[in-house]
Amino acid sequence: MIPVARLNHAVLYVRDAEAAADFYGRLFGFEVVANEFGGRAVFMRAGGGDNHHDLGLFAVGPAAPRPPRGSTGLYHLAWEVPTIEDLATAARELAAAGALGGASDHGVSKSLYGQDPDGNEFEIMWRVPREAWGEAEEHGSVMPLDLDAEVRRWGAPAGPVA
Repeated sequence: MIPVARLNHAVLYVRDAEAAADFYGRLFGFEVVANEFGGRAVFMRAGGGDNHHDLGLFAVGPAAPRPPRGSTGLYHLAWEVPTIEDLATAARELAAAGALGGASDHGVSKSLYGQDPDGNEFEIMWRVPREAWGEAEEHGSVMPLDLDAEVRRWGAPAGPVA
């Protein structure tokens, strides 16, 4: 058995690495740590992270085709946010960028789905505290997400009004 601790980084083929880096920088706050081969390879770190890079973007050219839906290969990447309020912010940011494709309640997590400019799918998710997983721990589920209700349920309590 190989003792994997976590996913260290992901690398995506994109049509234009610098354009993709702009997208991930604006929406996710990823920072460029290296720009190699004349901009054809860009390595990015999640804001405030301590990993060398969390995302690599390799340019394959403007005419590169997308793999057909339903073919083998990567389905999506899932990026975790620290709080349910962060997920609500992500929903607004993705919608404003025209990148929000859907939302689901998986019981153990609350998730948003989108696509980058090259059609690479991603998930932005908030993990429900483990002690609240209940039956969901043993079953995969996909239910509609009521994000406003989840923010009311899991969000930080409002402080006193001054």
